[in-house]
Amino acid sequence: MNKTTDTGRELSEELNPGMEAALEARYGHLVPGLAEGVVDFAYGRQYARPGLPLRDRYLATVAALTAIGAQTSPQLAINISGARSVGLTREEIGEVIWQMALYGGFPAAINALNVALDVFAKEDAQEP
Repeated sequence: MNKTTDTGRELSEELNPGMEAALEARYGHLVPGLAEGVVDFAYGRQYARPGLPLRDRYLATVAALTAIGAQTSPQLAINISGARSVGLTREEIGEVIWQMALYGGFPAAINALNVALDVFAKEDAQEP
């Protein structure tokens, strides 16, 4: 194993527990190494970089996935959960999504707000 993979694995398990295993189970037979590659590159080489707080990286990720559009809904949900785990509030997530209406359009922002509401409902359902 290399250092970025180890770093990525630690960070991905902290922020999105079980993600690597889920990727491996879903895609490993079709694209061997995909799960480890995502962990290494996305978490070990991108999210773990110095120079920008993890919270800000998630804010940028939610914004980008929103602007790209509805085809990113599954990834957006995962990253909204990650954003919540690093301290972004529901209001901050809502605001960054709505800001993207200027760049991705109203339909993209509305779709992303619906994804956020689903994530928040799941959070509420898990609260004691």
